[in-house]
Amino acid sequence: LECSTKRMYPDILSYDKIVELTGSFKASMGCRSFLQGWKDENGNDVTAGRNNLGVVTVNLPRIALEAAGNKEKFWEIFNERIEIAHDALAFRVERAKEAQPKNAPILFMNGALGRLDAEGSVDELYNKERATVSLGYIGLYEVATTFYGPTWENNPEAKAFTIEIVKRMHEDCEDWSKASGYHYSVYSTPSESLTDRFCRMDKEKFGSVADITDKDYYTNSFHYDVRKNPTPFEKLEFEKDYPVYANGGFIHYCEYPVLQQNPKALEAVWDFAYDRIGYLGTNAPIDHCYACGFEGDFAATECGFKCPQCGNDDPKTCDVVKRTCGYLGNPQARPMVHGRHKEISSRVKHMNGSVGALNDGNLIDSVEVDEAKSKYFAEK
Repeated sequence: LECSTKRMYPDILSYDKIVELTGSFKASMGCRSFLQGWKDENGNDVTAGRNNLGVVTVNLPRIALEAAGNKEKFWEIFNERIEIAHDALAFRVERAKEAQPKNAPILFMNGALGRLDAEGSVDELYNKERATVSLGYIGLYEVATTFYGPTWENNPEAKAFTIEIVKRMHEDCEDWSKASGYHYSVYSTPSESLTDRFCRMDKEKFGSVADITDKDYYTNSFHYDVRKNPTPFEKLEFEKDYPVYANGGFIHYCEYPVLQQNPKALEAVWDFAYDRIGYLGTNAPIDHCYACGFEGDFAATECGFKCPQCGNDDPKTCDVVKRTCGYLGNPQARPMVHGRHKEISSRVKHMNGSVGALNDGNLIDSVEVDEAKSKYFAEK
């Protein structure tokens, strides 16, 4: 807990929930990709050497914009695009099978993925659903906004619609897996660059559409609109229903004020999340200016971030850490695409409290957490 308040790591994996969602316990690959449980011919659970053959992501907001409010049209276009994605994923599998073990000995011959002969078939490491190949998606928030308006999160019909989208992708993946022998999974794409690229392309085609393309970014996968400030409990309760059908990749996170002097507040969220959420990240202000000594949340600018105390934005004399997707990045040292910068700049805190320096005397009180949790369940 103390480490997460200072460095935003570790992220949290709930053992029981990961087993429930994916079939066995294992850590994620990269920032959010999960393998399903898989057993060998002797019935032994295998985690070592397992792998993923990649992702093809569907631009859901474009389908919604093309449907122009017509649900039947939406599902018609959706089915068409899903089949195109299927073709692309099947091509990816066939392309990967063209490799020979001798092309990458560390992977195929020396144990990273397996121990094959130089002229053997790499397909042994992929088929019988040992490897996964992922159908990604982006922008559930924007899709529902097209049909129900920008504040749809508390509308049961709207949420059911978004869950139905992910469920249909999941059902398609199950059918493809049975037919091919390769495990297709639904992946909640982190969209490091697609959040910008897809939105930019759609803005060129459809113009500036309020709460959809005018933001200059699309919302990652199933995440709650980053511009709103539900409590951590409300956000996690809202998002928990999606990984059931998107167990090939997922992560949840909450935005906090400075928590270094009050890890109990974070502990309350972790306790709440354990039997609801499989994978949880902590976003707290840990930026540091070496010029003036400021510690806290740097201010967003058009080009990056700067110290709110002295205006310093020199990457050599400041350390800026933001959760870019599932992983942490330093946007001053490695600038991100425009859409991702806009999305990060739009994020608001899911708890009240200080977002400034550590010693400003206005840190969050754990009482607020208890009150928020009690209020949430009382309303339910």
